[in-house]
Amino acid sequence: YRRKMSWDISPIADYYTVDVNTGTKKLVLQGKKARANISPAGKYLYWYDQADRNWFAYSIASNKEINMSKSITVPLFNESHDYPSLPGSYGSAGWTKGDANFLINDKYDIWKLVPDASKKSVCITQNFGRENKIELRYTMLDMDKRYIEPKNDFLLRAFNTINKQDGFYTTQLNSKTAPSKLIMDDYLFAFPRKAKNADKLLWRKQSISTYPDLWVSNLRIEKAQKLSNANPQQKAYNWGTVEIVNWVNLEGNDNHGLLYKPENFDPKKKYPVIIYFYRLHTDGIHRHYFPKPSRSIINPIFYASNEYLVFVPDIHYKNGYPGQGAYNHVVGGAAHISNFDYVDKDNMAIQGQSWGGYQVAYIITQTDMFKCASSGAPVSNMTSAYGGIRWGSGMSRMFQYEQTQSRIGGTLWEKPLRYIENSPIFYVDRINTPVLIRHNDGDGAVPWYQGIEFFVALRRLNKPAWMLNYNGAPHNEKNKSPNTYDLSIRMKQFFDHYLKAAPAPKWMTEGIPATKKGKTLGYETDK
Repeated sequence: YRRKMSWDISPIADYYTVDVNTGTKKLVLQGKKARANISPAGKYLYWYDQADRNWFAYSIASNKEINMSKSITVPLFNESHDYPSLPGSYGSAGWTKGDANFLINDKYDIWKLVPDASKKSVCITQNFGRENKIELRYTMLDMDKRYIEPKNDFLLRAFNTINKQDGFYTTQLNSKTAPSKLIMDDYLFAFPRKAKNADKLLWRKQSISTYPDLWVSNLRIEKAQKLSNANPQQKAYNWGTVEIVNWVNLEGNDNHGLLYKPENFDPKKKYPVIIYFYRLHTDGIHRHYFPKPSRSIINPIFYASNEYLVFVPDIHYKNGYPGQGAYNHVVGGAAHISNFDYVDKDNMAIQGQSWGGYQVAYIITQTDMFKCASSGAPVSNMTSAYGGIRWGSGMSRMFQYEQTQSRIGGTLWEKPLRYIENSPIFYVDRINTPVLIRHNDGDGAVPWYQGIEFFVALRRLNKPAWMLNYNGAPHNEKNKSPNTYDLSIRMKQFFDHYLKAAPAPKWMTEGIPATKKGKTLGYETDK
């Protein structure tokens, strides 16, 4: 089945049971499009079937395949799946002691399955999550346990998909009532762990302005005490704030995004804007960003601290039209915020890396709305990229274009026009936006010839373009590599020049010849 994996990402395998005393093996599942696992007590193989959209078990004792979730009527597949492939599940919480029950997730709630399907499945969270649009997930507090203890209270991670609050609820396996709220707040709560020999809970909480310090409490998140103060120097800096922006995109659908502002934001001023994007980000509103050198993308706190606005729109796609999907959401969002009194609509830029870098390259073939753009490791030509391989794994890149991120939905010979329509290289003559490209020759995910194709075409057409290549470096720069400092400096100089009228450094005005690479940096300006 290994060859087929290059274009069909659905897992497929044969499964055997083996007698450990004799070595005798028996084929029990053949050509199964699933990743089967074994239950903790060894009684069952279990898996999620993407085609059937149900959870199955195979009883080793009775040699029977059982649909465990057939009595559940709500979707168990990923309802947000927007790829031309079969959707996956929301995962499982685990097994109770002795393989008595198996717990799975739907989008919001948790279900108890009986593996032999002798009883109907039960929603242990009483449909509370779906009714209130709160995602509830079981949290294992003792990482040494291989199973869930059914008599214990269950700590549930909770996320409100409407107001984006995060927190914890509690329930029990056989509870007849809705889960009980312990805490919900405008923070991200993470990594809860129970003390080995005490009813104490260690956890972190963070927000855009709150460093993820350690906290301790009882098991009901009461009498919470802050244990650490790891980043007191933050008080000395102009930090940032974040808010959700809502608008109707160019397809006529409701859309959302995050807007980061300087901590000392003045609504009477006009601020330049950098728009960063990849796919979905709004649910991460409470993430805390450390201002650090960039591995590939802009840091929202670093730029907010330096008097920029950073806008991050969510992007949704239609199969076959990934470039147009990015355009509709990014340009629609940019048009919306350009009406804000404090937005300098004449000084807006876009930045992205990898899939985001592709989207940047496509968008600037369709509009001159942005003053400049930064495109990291972009696929510029889907027709040539389709036949290549990923240098790291050796896998053909076909799967990406047919079934996953690129969302074309067919082969190059079945849908050649879609590959062309979504490839920036075929419309590069329309580009008038100055663009900074970064593509490394050690990139194992997007071969750097994609960046070369893009840059060489722009250069021939006398378009304002620069290409950074860090020799031997991977898809994203390594943490603490000198390259991260260099990239951060060059991106900042590039954006400052176009969005704040700062003097251009020599690496932009003169370039750095190959003979001087590593000998001069070109950061300095003539002024």
